[in-house]
Amino acid sequence: MTEDVIIRREGRAGQVSLNRPKALHALTQAMCEAMSEALLAWRDDPAIETVLIDHAEGRGFCAGGDVALVRRSALEDGGTAGRAFFFAEYRLNHLLFTYPKPVVAFMDGVTMGGGVGISQPAKYRVATENTLFAMPEGAIGLFPDVGAGWYLPRLKGRTGAFMALTGARLDGAECLWAGLATHYLASERLAEAKARIAVAPGDITAILDELSAPPPGARIAGNAEKIDRLFASDSFEHIIAALEVEPSEWAAKELAAVATKCPATAKVALRELAEGARRADFAGEMRAEYRIAARMMLRPDFAEGVRAVLIDKDNEPVWNPSTPHGVTDEMLDKIFAPLDANEEWSPFPA
Repeated sequence: MTEDVIIRREGRAGQVSLNRPKALHALTQAMCEAMSEALLAWRDDPAIETVLIDHAEGRGFCAGGDVALVRRSALEDGGTAGRAFFFAEYRLNHLLFTYPKPVVAFMDGVTMGGGVGISQPAKYRVATENTLFAMPEGAIGLFPDVGAGWYLPRLKGRTGAFMALTGARLDGAECLWAGLATHYLASERLAEAKARIAVAPGDITAILDELSAPPPGARIAGNAEKIDRLFASDSFEHIIAALEVEPSEWAAKELAAVATKCPATAKVALRELAEGARRADFAGEMRAEYRIAARMMLRPDFAEGVRAVLIDKDNEPVWNPSTPHGVTDEMLDKIFAPLDANEEWSPFPA
């Protein structure tokens, strides 16, 4: 057990509160394992009828995963500890996705990377005026994981590809518009929502509907046509070309955002989303993403990206390859290839 997660019973609900505020509740392997242990215990417990996931304090909800640990692992132990983290995290993601009882995730604050992985599987996903949602892995040379290959291509139009390539940050209203959230509540109503759900878990929908607030306008909605048109291709080069010839400030801004991200990440993400859109099984998605994670964490781009963004904070990563054309299909094939049978990811037994 870890102090970084508070696990308790409230009425007829099991409640999991992330409690690592100095790191914006970024997930560690111990946190993932503690959450999974609780979920497995509650899965067949008739006294627990629903699960609530939130954060204890601070600007959370959850800012991601323990990328500093993964970077050290890649540099020092050949990725052994990093793979163990991803294995545990993806097991948690899959357990939530297949959970037989309704899960309510309160995305009240920063919700990125690992936070996406523990909120998107929930049946109920509550955004607030504090929500800041993104998949920013392109900035650190990793890739959109924790099920992003499943969730992002199932959003409206090409919203998912746009988010994966630009690292765009969506507010709560935009999350509701895109389908990333099911409800929008003022943060001051969350405590009431949790208390009422714990007493009457059969009334979750009615409770959240009653407490919902009209969201402000979703800014992204005004750009939906441009997103769908300019990010329509699964070819990174084609998307860049489309943005380059589009005569608007918006296109220039998004082109600049895309151009700063890791080219290998961008191409991996587009292939991941294209394959994920056709996938029928979430376990298969997590297996595929684990293969990608095992390779991407060992590429020099990841160590360099974390250095530039989180360690030295100069925000001037030197990517290798430095251009989209340098990222070949042969490179991608190796990243997506199956692992040895004894190294593949597997879910918890049903």
